[in-house]
Amino acid sequence: MNRTIFSKVLKGKLSLSTSFSSSSRSKRRYPPPAKNLGTCIGLLQACANNKDLIKGRQIHSFVITCGFLLNSPPLITSLINMYSKCGQMDDAIWVFNCPCDDDRNVFAYNAMIAGFIVNGRAAEGLVFYNRMREMGVVADKFTFPCVIRACSDLTEVLEVRKIHGVLFKLGLELDVFAGSALVNTYLKFSLIEDAQEMFEELPERDVVLWNAMVNGYAQIGSFDKALEVFRSMSEEGVIPNNFTVTGVLSIFAVMEDFNNGRVVHGFVIKTGYDSGTAVLNALIDVYGKCKCPGYALKIFEMMDDKDIFSWNSIISVHEQCGDHEETLRLFDKMLGAGVMPDLITITAALPACSNLVAMMHGKEIHGFMIRSFLGKDGHCEYVLVNNALMDMYAKCGSMRNACMIFDKMRNKDVASWNIMIMGYGIHGYGKEALDMFARMCETQLKPDEVTFVGVLSACNHAGLLRQGRDFFTQMKTNYGITPTIEHYTCVIDMLGRAGKLKEAYELVRTMPIEANPIVWRALLAACRLHGDADLAEIAAQQVFELEPGACGGYVLMSNIYGVAGRYEEVSEVRDSMRQQNVKKTPGCSWIELKDGVHTFITADRVHPDASLIYAELNSLTVRLREHGYVPNT
Repeated sequence: MNRTIFSKVLKGKLSLSTSFSSSSRSKRRYPPPAKNLGTCIGLLQACANNKDLIKGRQIHSFVITCGFLLNSPPLITSLINMYSKCGQMDDAIWVFNCPCDDDRNVFAYNAMIAGFIVNGRAAEGLVFYNRMREMGVVADKFTFPCVIRACSDLTEVLEVRKIHGVLFKLGLELDVFAGSALVNTYLKFSLIEDAQEMFEELPERDVVLWNAMVNGYAQIGSFDKALEVFRSMSEEGVIPNNFTVTGVLSIFAVMEDFNNGRVVHGFVIKTGYDSGTAVLNALIDVYGKCKCPGYALKIFEMMDDKDIFSWNSIISVHEQCGDHEETLRLFDKMLGAGVMPDLITITAALPACSNLVAMMHGKEIHGFMIRSFLGKDGHCEYVLVNNALMDMYAKCGSMRNACMIFDKMRNKDVASWNIMIMGYGIHGYGKEALDMFARMCETQLKPDEVTFVGVLSACNHAGLLRQGRDFFTQMKTNYGITPTIEHYTCVIDMLGRAGKLKEAYELVRTMPIEANPIVWRALLAACRLHGDADLAEIAAQQVFELEPGACGGYVLMSNIYGVAGRYEEVSEVRDSMRQQNVKKTPGCSWIELKDGVHTFITADRVHPDASLIYAELNSLTVRLREHGYVPNT
């Protein structure tokens, strides 16, 4: 009878609230049939592995109705495990605390502690461990790795040493799993000698223990030591596994070591580890950090199983390499594959929208964030993604939307204020930028170097020369910030735009930092604006010496001579460009339509609709000329 009911419950053909006969209720006093109990435990394990909460709750309802929970510790442990794996720790606690004839055993406590750790609630896991000891339940070798990880997450050095002592008393100090956890934690706390001593004491050093040493050193930035351990591992004849490979690849990614990354890639192919998603994700990360997006994309495209980490890696790789169009293409492809973005995806995709001024794409991402309740928390990662969203709107010129997000943020960091100040500044809203700076100073946040770059840029673009000079003076005297080359560039550009060319040149000569090409180019642009060819020649000479292969200085100087009617000098500049093999970078523009971002360069004919575009352009040019427009060539 029970098996029939069980089958109907799982198929949804019978309500879980169905009453059972009094004879059924009387049978609950006896242990359930072993076969039914084993089936329930097996199904709960499957639900845990698949994170199938709905089916798990159905089974839970069934075992309560049939009285299987009485005198069945394995079933309680399975339920705790199922709820933990599904992220429902409150339900797991309820199962643990539910009335039972037997005291909870070590397996139930282990399931609870492990569940807390996996769900990021390390402090509660430690509380359960102490409760377990108070109840007289003796911990086993499966308890300690989880508890040690809890202490590691909470940076509880003293607790780790206490646990080490308990391991010694129980004779488990030489257990390879507990030892590996201790080694990893000691290294995380930078207790190198303790970790090394623990490692050398263990009689059995399997691959798990070696991995703990390699990854432990890698996590604290001791890359040379990590690689030394990896070499010793090979000399000892221990065969690396997937975790070893991912650990070593993470080192080469940080070091941007392309050659050794390729060597490990060859090892991965030779050993057959290239079927593992985690290893392939690590390879994508290595090639991305080494600025080789082509290699990363090849690995990504050959992957059969792409998880969220795979998509995040490849999207981040292209954004870091400045390929913003490919970043958005991959983002759209990810959505088409049915993979839902997370905070990491969004913080990678939004800068691409910012750089391409692709506000339609940005708005779509914003809409997804609203529907998914992303960015609604005060934690630092949510502040980060809201900053990225705000930056996108600011760079796309929609300060209204940027301000709306800013005002709704409960927690704002210095970057949040800087984005708003910079956004107002670059769009010419000098008064709003300075008002935002004044509001920032009223908070407990202290302005930094970036803040003053934004303030000085705002004064520059709004023509607020007096205020800009005052802020430049106040930087060091009132806020203790030493001006950097970026600040000097803002002030020199500000003076140049205002026609104070001699003052700008004097500042370039006397500033305590060596001028870079950007500073001289700012002065050169000001000379072009005000027609000062003599000072322009001095600035241009500096630009040519510092950046002989760049075209910007040559073009500016050629335009200055052209406006002054000095056409022989124009020819000389162009001859110099040819001799230096300097070519003018063609102009580039782009437009965002519903089907994506379309990019065009000067005389571009590669667009599939080029003939229609040029036909329309010619038609517009004809109409302009009919109304008296004469192009300035």
